[in-house]
Amino acid sequence: MTKGVAGIGKTVLTQKFTLDWAEDKANQDIQFTFPLTFRELNVLKERKFSLVELVHHFFTETKEAGICRFEEFQVVFILDGLDESRLPLDFHNNQVLTDVTESTSVDVLLTNLIRGNLLPSARLWITTRPAAANQIPPECVDMVTEVRGFTDPQKEEYFRKRFRDEEQARRIISHIKTSRSLHIMCHIPVFCWITATVLEDVLKTREGGELPKTLTQMYIHFLVVQSKVKNIKYDGGAETDPHWSPESRKMIESLGKLAFEQLQKGNLIFYESDLTECGIDIRAASVYSGVFTQIFKEERGLYQDKVFCFIHLSVQEFLAALHVHLTFINSGVNLLSEKQSTSLRSKLFRPELIFLHHSAVDKAVQSPNGHLDLFLRFLLGLSLETNQTLLRGLQTETGSNSKNSQETTEYIKQKIRETPSAEKSINLFHCLNELNDRSLVEEIQQYLDSGSLSTYKLSPAQWSALLFMLVSSGKDLDVFDSFKYSSHFSEEDLQFVLGVVKVSKKVVIQE
Repeated sequence: MTKGVAGIGKTVLTQKFTLDWAEDKANQDIQFTFPLTFRELNVLKERKFSLVELVHHFFTETKEAGICRFEEFQVVFILDGLDESRLPLDFHNNQVLTDVTESTSVDVLLTNLIRGNLLPSARLWITTRPAAANQIPPECVDMVTEVRGFTDPQKEEYFRKRFRDEEQARRIISHIKTSRSLHIMCHIPVFCWITATVLEDVLKTREGGELPKTLTQMYIHFLVVQSKVKNIKYDGGAETDPHWSPESRKMIESLGKLAFEQLQKGNLIFYESDLTECGIDIRAASVYSGVFTQIFKEERGLYQDKVFCFIHLSVQEFLAALHVHLTFINSGVNLLSEKQSTSLRSKLFRPELIFLHHSAVDKAVQSPNGHLDLFLRFLLGLSLETNQTLLRGLQTETGSNSKNSQETTEYIKQKIRETPSAEKSINLFHCLNELNDRSLVEEIQQYLDSGSLSTYKLSPAQWSALLFMLVSSGKDLDVFDSFKYSSHFSEEDLQFVLGVVKVSKKVVIQE
């Protein structure tokens, strides 16, 4: 099994493996490589096949050659994108199947193939986002690898290749290094591309202007750039026209609704039925994918079934947050609340933005797999007045004041104190970053600078701040010595230290 976050390069890795094998460059002991995606397998959810028929269906050359006895060959099945599966994959209750010629559902075929009941001589390679990895019983997995993305030197290499002008490349690299959030996110190749797209436009059109520093600013600019491209390329507009034409606004509203409703369900890919549920016509979806080519894309599977998805999960998370934010600002409706009030009541008794933020923080902290982490960062970032300037034309009211921001930051700090999970704490610090609050981190930095940190008993919030600083520094530690940071080290503190293990070559725990 290979794990990795969205856009890190898992699919490209499987394609490179298959290409190298096909070109006789590697793995020549394998006679057949069968790359399958869950996107394509989802479409066959209601149909019945034997394993042989399924292979013949996707790889017609094997059927034409009359090959049925795959146990006589070295075979590799690649199952790409487990996180996109719409199949139950019920390993506990599915029937046991050992006959490769017996027809059954695709779900039963896969669970038996993975368990080794069907074609036990075959090798399997499954790719997935970490959150979905637990769908496969651990006893079925012999090895787990992780795609880690770009290292720091590779990030720089990407931007130097992307920008041939050395001075421009130097300025962009230097800017990214000044923002922890941006620098961390750049380990994802797709995020490097989004960053390059935005910074190129900002440097070209606003010479001397301030570059985006936070994740939210980067994605607002990205949406503006794509809207501008649409306006000039398809609507015959000029560079100086307003960002948001009525058509662009309608498209963004529709895509935002789709992004949010499908994110709640955990869906990254959408079929026609999903679009219909969100009130999007299949023809309109094709238009969106043709116009906003760098935001929303259309793919055709083996049967010409249309499959839609956002260019990257983070774009879906941003548009989902934008939809929730705009709905609250424009109509007063909190889409995250269990009890929905009517639009009229919301307009008459407009609730404070703080209530939306409380709902979002609570939901993200309670999420077992972190699927709302980035959504929360975007939603909070969108509330800043500086970010709302670019959104004029999309929202009818302004929705921020310093009191709201202050109350939200205090609420997040309270959650940091209460949250036992190191990962959740780190994300909450990223949220404070989006709100331009660095007080907890600065407090720890002062202790570090004074050399007196080890004399204190660190609180959970301070451990979280220290962990955030170490993990987001972008540098691997040779040795993490707990005594250097605290002379009072309890078992409860251990969970925070576990987060540092990822970036440390050696960890020393003092008793």
